[in-house]
This record gives sequence, structure tokens and C-alpha cells, in this order.
Amino acid sequence: MASTMTIPTITISTFQRVSRLTLTLLCLVFICVRATKAYAHPEDELCLPGGGMDPELCRALAELDRANAPITTDALLVDTGRTLFSNVVYFIEQGVGHILPGGLDHILFVLALFFAVRKFGPLALQISIFTLAHSVTLALAAAGYVTVPGSVVEPLIAASIAFVAIENLIFKKLTAWRPVIIFAFGLLHGLGFAGFFLEQKLPDGFFWSSLIGFNIGVEIGQISVVLAAWLLLSWFFKRSWYRYVVVFPASLAIAATGLWWAVQRVIG
Repeated sequence: MASTMTIPTITISTFQRVSRLTLTLLCLVFICVRATKAYAHPEDELCLPGGGMDPELCRALAELDRANAPITTDALLVDTGRTLFSNVVYFIEQGVGHILPGGLDHILFVLALFFAVRKFGPLALQISIFTLAHSVTLALAAAGYVTVPGSVVEPLIAASIAFVAIENLIFKKLTAWRPVIIFAFGLLHGLGFAGFFLEQKLPDGFFWSSLIGFNIGVEIGQISVVLAAWLLLSWFFKRSWYRYVVVFPASLAIAATGLWWAVQRVIG
């Protein structure tokens, strides 16, 4: 008996809806790439170790990188009357601001993790591994135990984005080595977070509370990205065409962006 192949059917209205969502995502990625060129954070391109840039100017650029955030003065950054609680809250805000909306490189990495799965459990596992890894290097680098030049870290972060997205294109399911890869890339992203954190003027005696607050803010930003993507696309997870209509073009766009950034950060 000849076997028959079942071809999944897609209604016109559903296809149009998903196509619009995918096209919107691709347009947003393209606009962000054009707007940010090689760097998701403009201060990363100018304020490299040994680059000779004035530290005050670098801090001003970091503030301008966070949309709608006024340039803070040294007096505000180093507030001798700041309480432990207010300091934690302040650095939570800095952590969130580093991800949303300016941290496009970190956003794309988290989205690449999101597009690899359709179930909450595997997604939570990936995010947890990434969080653990970047928390380790963020703490070590911020405390001065690990020092890696931004000129090395930034291209590798871009390459990590491309790698994870390319895996999404090749493999339909999570690979056995994916947790190890995510942990390694999380260590890289933690160094990137530390570079931004160390640009802040930390109040005396508030190092650990500042670090904890900043890390919490980063997690809030990342979770917000995941929740937004989940609410937008979870309706289509069980559709047979989800991988080809949503995952494939989105991962392709993310991979291309990561590769473009990697090349620009190496030669730029």
C-alpha cells in the first residue's frame, strides 16, 4: 500500500496574521541594526580600555544610551545619604535600563533561546543556565577578579548570538550540548554586563547591594522580553508550520544580525 504524506494546511487568515507578526519582527531587527550599526550600546564602540576617552564623557554616553534617561551628575551617582534600600532600587533601574530598550544584543540572544523551544520547561532551563552563568562573571569581573578587554568580549557576544540562532535553523530540537553552550555564552554576557556596571560610580560601602540590585534589574529585563515573546507567539506553538513561518525567518534575522555585529566589532 502506497504511503501518503500529510501536508499541513494553513488558513489564509492565520497565515496573514503570522506573516504580519514575523514581518514586524524582521523590520524591527533591521531598523535596530541600521540605528545601532555594529554596537547595541554606543559607548561600547568608543569607551574601550586604553582608548583614551575621557571617563566623564563615557559615563554621559552610557546615560544617553538609556532612552528617556536624563544625564545624572556625579553628586547624584554618589549620594552619601543613600540608604541600602534606595541604592538597591536605583541599581535595579540601571539593570532594567541596560536591557530595555538599549541592550539589543542581549535581547536578541534571549530571543534566540526562546525560538529554540515551544514548552515552558526547556525555556526556563535555558534562561536559568544563562542567568547563573552571567551572574558568576558579572560578580567576578565587578569585584576585579576577572578582567577581559571589551574589544574581545563584544565580538564574542555578537558571535554567541549568531551561533545560537544558527543552531535553531539546523536543529528542530534542543541539542545535548545546548546547556553547556548556553553556560559558556552566559559567562561572556556577564563580562559585558560588568563593563557597564563598572562605569557607574558606586557609593562607598554599597558594592554588593549595587551588584545585587543591578543583577536583579537585568533579570527583570530579560524575563520581560521572554514574557512578551511568549504572549505574542505561544498561540501558534502547536501549529505544524510554526517552525517554518516563525522560527526560521526570525532565527535567520537574528543570526545575520549577530554575524554582522561580530564582523564590525572585529574590524571596527
